[in-house]
Amino acid sequence: MSQPWQTILASAIASRHWLHQHPELTWEEAQTAEYIRAQLTELDIPWRICAHYGTVATLSPQSEGSHIAFRADMDALPITEASGVNYCSVEPGKMHACGHDGHTATLLAAAAWFKQNESLLPHRISLLFQPAEEGGHGAKKMIEEGALKGVDYIYGWHNWPALAYGEALCPDGPVMSGNGTFHITLTGQGGHASQPEMTHDPVLAAAAVTLNLQQIVSRRLPPQANAVVSVTSINAMSNVTVIPDKVKLEGSIRLSQPQWRAPINQLIEEITSATASSYGVEAEIEIRARYEATINHPKAAADYRAALQAERCDHTAQSKLLMPLMASEDFSYYLNEIPGAFALIGMAETSKKGQHYSAPCHSPEYVFNDHVIEQVVKVFSRLAGAPVPE
Repeated sequence: MSQPWQTILASAIASRHWLHQHPELTWEEAQTAEYIRAQLTELDIPWRICAHYGTVATLSPQSEGSHIAFRADMDALPITEASGVNYCSVEPGKMHACGHDGHTATLLAAAAWFKQNESLLPHRISLLFQPAEEGGHGAKKMIEEGALKGVDYIYGWHNWPALAYGEALCPDGPVMSGNGTFHITLTGQGGHASQPEMTHDPVLAAAAVTLNLQQIVSRRLPPQANAVVSVTSINAMSNVTVIPDKVKLEGSIRLSQPQWRAPINQLIEEITSATASSYGVEAEIEIRARYEATINHPKAAADYRAALQAERCDHTAQSKLLMPLMASEDFSYYLNEIPGAFALIGMAETSKKGQHYSAPCHSPEYVFNDHVIEQVVKVFSRLAGAPVPE
């Protein structure tokens, strides 16, 4: 049965609020998956399970045009909500603080609209509802289980509170950075604080390692590298009169291009080992790669920009937001496999109730702007060759 666009939109906003109230963490999205699949079934859209809690829905399989995929992530974060909305999370210590509920609701709205106009679609369409974006490598698992089979182009997006509603960014090349973590254990010989000469002090060594690692970007890499190395944790628990035997350091790596990963990792190992040795302590170093940089393909990015600009995202090329972002996204897995593009779509505005929608992602006060749902569905409709909702 055909439904007016405003009815579809209202249903999507209701879905967003329900999803927001029932957040599920990475690789725990059972209820979310059930909700999505029930919605697709009600719409009579074929779907299949992919990556356990993930779902791939298909439309217009007989169309002769390109096979286009759109992706939404589903997982929430271990954050206690402080947004004050009347549909606040009912799960203690869990919150959709990154807007994945909004991404999912938007793709459900697109699903309903595309189904209603399926006979007019010139392209085959796949809708990817993906679990485990928040560090769980869900995109990788989706690809391993065939989510991209036969797909020619893929498009994704992320709401971005630092951009105003009506602005978007979709550059050629890097959009978001790759990342990794490092974990260092410095082992010396502890002792009494009054006799430091009798010890090999790992606390002092940790301080020196921290200072030296923070100089990798400023002194060992070219300024064009667009990288970050941050020591974020030093654990040297002890007593005020005791120098401990061990200290643990941890930190984060961010890089705009894949070629910087190997030299950064090598410098972390070399600098840490040499510094530790100079203080008479031993270093154990573990470096874990996480996501690669999210790098847009030029043609797909150009098509995305055209669709965005057609929907009055007129300031796409004029934003003061520096690119690429140092945040990371596992959408990079898809773009490493096939052409596609990823956009940052602004949502900061003042509503009649005074809500600004500008609290950053991962903040307990974060609130998704439901106005973005309609805008993004219209953009997706242009990319899919579907009629644009009015």
